[in-house]
Amino acid sequence: MLLYDFARPFFFALDPETAHDLAFASLERAHALGLTRLVAACDDDPVDAMGLQFPNPVGLAAGLDKDALHIDALGALGFGFIEVGTVTPRPQSGNAKPRLFRLPAARALINRMGFNNDGIDRFVANVDRSRSFVGGGGVLGLNLGKNADTPIERALDDYLICLRKVYPLLTQRPGYVAINISSPNTPQLRALQGPSELAALLRGIRDERARLANRHGKRVPVAVKIAPDLDGEDIRRIADALVAHDIDGVIATNTTITRDGVAELAHASEAGGLSGAPLATRSTALVRQLATHLQGRLPIIGVGGISSGGDALDKLRAGALLVQMYTGLVYRGPSLVGECRRAILDSRSD
Repeated sequence: MLLYDFARPFFFALDPETAHDLAFASLERAHALGLTRLVAACDDDPVDAMGLQFPNPVGLAAGLDKDALHIDALGALGFGFIEVGTVTPRPQSGNAKPRLFRLPAARALINRMGFNNDGIDRFVANVDRSRSFVGGGGVLGLNLGKNADTPIERALDDYLICLRKVYPLLTQRPGYVAINISSPNTPQLRALQGPSELAALLRGIRDERARLANRHGKRVPVAVKIAPDLDGEDIRRIADALVAHDIDGVIATNTTITRDGVAELAHASEAGGLSGAPLATRSTALVRQLATHLQGRLPIIGVGGISSGGDALDKLRAGALLVQMYTGLVYRGPSLVGECRRAILDSRSD
């Protein structure tokens, strides 16, 4: 989108969180004027996964629209699916500012946001108000987390509170629940990827989902989002646990705590998760390891470092069925969505 190329220097001159809010205000205005339709023009490319049909395989990762305020405007950019959140049971302000940093030379971000959000009740109301995206066949992902002050041994309680609240929404529209156990910015959250912790969490979610499915007459898919900072043994163990507990998909990956390729850049020493281009190789390698081990038992959503159509293809060729973007959108703008869709479509005709 040439307009974004023109506006990016202005946005990048602002504090990242201020720029984020202004960019959304601009997007909503463009959507109201019908300008977003000019970006989205591309043939459909349906993909079946997790019992859902996605109109195309390119999605938005969680974190950009934490409170589900902009689903329809974002959907008009051409995404096949949009994941909103992460949301927690109670509102929380997140970590102290500054907590979001650009590394332009690496096309990367470091964030330590800490699940700042308005809480599950407002989130549900916002999702319920969205209309045009799901009305046009788009798929919603609702990403759930725990409050920072909830003890890690009580984490399941928070996920179940959120699951019960969002479940009715997804009986009325196509979508899935994403369980975030991999953000590096909530204390001890990644401990939930440990063997006993993960088994207990997945068992609780599986059993509650079964009760909700019986009550509402519809089984809603559940995916789990994992970290990129796992070794091969952990990847195989987690994959097996997801299959054993009837989970429907895996999202690979979240941000990394490593600083490979950016260590000498300004802000690289800031605490938090690194996203963007430097994550691409690590994330794609993990997708490949997952795919090799899973052998089709579970669909993979590949996310991490997608900054071009070629990056999206790399994820699919590594074994992902769907892809998501976030940081690439910050640097490239809305045109990245169409570029990825066209690259994937063109690859299917080769």
